[in-house]
Amino acid sequence: MSLIPDDVIEQVRDAADIVGIIGEHVELKRTGADFRAPCPFHGGTHRNFAVIPRKGMYYCFVCHEGGDVFTFFMKKLGMDYPTAVREVARRVGIAIPERGPTGPDPREPLYEAVAAAADWFARQLRDSPEAQVARDYLASRHLELEVVLPLGLGYAPRSNALLDAMKGLGVRDAVLLEAGLLVKREDGTLLPRLRGRLLFPIHDLRARVVAFGGRILGEGEPKYLNSPDSPVFHKGKLLYNLPVAKHAMRKAERAILVEGYFDVLRLSLAGIEEVVAPLGTGLTPEQAQLLQRHAPHVTLLYDSDDAGLRATFRAGDELLRQGLRVSVATLPPGEDPDTLVQKRGAAGLEAILKDAVDPLERKIQILDRKAFFSSLPGRRRALDRLLPTIRAAKDPITRELYISRAAEAAGVRKDVLERETGNEKRETGGAPTFPVSRVPFPALPASAEKALLLLMLEGEPWLARVTEAVDAEELQFLPYRAVFEAVADDAVLALDDTSARAYEQLKGEGLGGRDPNEMYELAVTWMEARRLERQLEQLDDQLPFESPERQASLIAEKRRVFDELRKRYPRYKIAARRRGAPGT
Repeated sequence: MSLIPDDVIEQVRDAADIVGIIGEHVELKRTGADFRAPCPFHGGTHRNFAVIPRKGMYYCFVCHEGGDVFTFFMKKLGMDYPTAVREVARRVGIAIPERGPTGPDPREPLYEAVAAAADWFARQLRDSPEAQVARDYLASRHLELEVVLPLGLGYAPRSNALLDAMKGLGVRDAVLLEAGLLVKREDGTLLPRLRGRLLFPIHDLRARVVAFGGRILGEGEPKYLNSPDSPVFHKGKLLYNLPVAKHAMRKAERAILVEGYFDVLRLSLAGIEEVVAPLGTGLTPEQAQLLQRHAPHVTLLYDSDDAGLRATFRAGDELLRQGLRVSVATLPPGEDPDTLVQKRGAAGLEAILKDAVDPLERKIQILDRKAFFSSLPGRRRALDRLLPTIRAAKDPITRELYISRAAEAAGVRKDVLERETGNEKRETGGAPTFPVSRVPFPALPASAEKALLLLMLEGEPWLARVTEAVDAEELQFLPYRAVFEAVADDAVLALDDTSARAYEQLKGEGLGGRDPNEMYELAVTWMEARRLERQLEQLDDQLPFESPERQASLIAEKRRVFDELRKRYPRYKIAARRRGAPGT
């Protein structure tokens, strides 16, 4: 059987009348914006089965069966996925092109394994005594279990129960490992990758669950952990909630981009459904292209702290490269979309969205507030921060307006700024130079931090890989941190004298024939080890102030972290003792 292209499947799903199709099998009655009926799956007599047309989905609040129009045919009539798509296509009059490779999709066992795990995780959240911690956590965030269960949330126990459950369903360990549900230790034993976490299902463009995002409950790092990339999941090519949000995005002619799973959840439940989020990384070109397919305008609704602003402007530039209209909404200090909607509701958020401004204008506001335009050096540095956004604008009219606005704000001639923005990219050989002192500059310390900077200075794809793997705040050597931020923001002309000299020395050194892949793996491994060591230090600081019972728990956690550090990074402690501070 031929594989059906993703865009055709989306077209069929959008054209399908899910109410009419399901209504052929069960008597539906309107209840507000939704439709209710007795469940056709468990044979109930009460109207606990809901069809939600605005989301293109159905859900039973008793047996917890749920899905889209294709899933209904699969579960009700026993069809496989391609047959269900073809049946719906026949009903809506869309021809399925017969092209592509023939035969079953070799990835189908992976899709089935992840789907089975998703069902099992959801049952744990609903029924497992161990999942009480997850249910309590949701309650603390004012989210009722009956509200989140239709969205597929789940709980991953700390034990190895997932392996036994999947074995009982006939799912092989090798498939679970390839799907990213298991990890293999150095001794060859297998254990679940996601443990002790509240899980958010991640769907592909066909609305199939392909991965999970897990929020730790209690102590532990990292706070959020995603499934790894696999043959069915590439985190840089998907957006959380897109299969549901795309219908609302087309209707509203806008998309709202937020940072986290809970932000998406809160806005969706408040009735603002055109909301999506990246999957724990900066916005990628592929994700920006997905948004461009469904909406002409994107509003960025990130936190307003320094890290949030950096992420905002990087995402804004990526969206401008796709020719999208972009706006930046500004949240009150200390608020995120989740907390703001809890306090002010959808109306309060809509007021903030209404006041959103263009990303270049938002940069100018921030620079003006910091008095960058009050001096000649400040104006030069301000332009360095504005130039990446000007260069990113694909639309020629938007770029022309940006050049005029930046020239006005900085007090420079428009033609001068036009010449400055004529080169879409600064070539490596044309990197800026700095009027630095002739006093000899001390040798830069060799470290994982330095290796990462040398890779960043090689340009793409290393720049994107390093900035995804490491935050600037993790760099302890201050000149390195300054160079990291400046290179990531394309604002190296704004470096102070000391950091500028460090930048020039790094540029002059280069990779020197070293293997960049090996450098990257070693450097990132060292940074990860340092994160674990910081976690140990935090536990040591916390121990003296806790009760004896809590101290026992912290000691056990400390032993777990130390064992992980020793097993995953056996060379780290040896090198740290020999050379001094970690990473040097």
